[in-house]
Amino acid sequence: MKGSKSHELETDVSAPELWAIYGTLRAAALLPELLPHIFTKTQVISGDGGVGTVLQLTFSQGGIGREKFVKFDNENYIKEAVAIDGVLLNAGYLIRFEIIGKGPDSSVVRSTIEYEFDDGRPELEAMASTATLAAAAAEFVKYVKQKKVAQASS
Repeated sequence: MKGSKSHELETDVSAPELWAIYGTLRAAALLPELLPHIFTKTQVISGDGGVGTVLQLTFSQGGIGREKFVKFDNENYIKEAVAIDGVLLNAGYLIRFEIIGKGPDSSVVRSTIEYEFDDGRPELEAMASTATLAAAAAEFVKYVKQKKVAQASS
């Protein structure tokens, strides 16, 4: 079975401000802090955040997955990663993050998961959910806003 699912979050944060998280390893570092019920740990196995970087994700419910960045576009604010090991590999997925500028202080975070797995394993489609991606997008937006407020009051 092959398919894709997307989630879009309209924000009142600029695309460059969000890309400062998504386009760096800061996103991986923030996941356990902002979503501790999903991630207990993230670790850079190799790379500097660009194409070829390998991350290891440790999930709160148990299990470990590794993903590798395969596309990194600073100009258009697009990053893609594929599963290379662990629980994530079962769903054979590619995740794409796109930060789309809508104005000086607004953007859309589009999170897409593309998946492919054996037709005999339909239960794996549930793993191909955008729920975690949507939760991360919402938390990253809150994080950017909190940092802006803290900087403004300093």
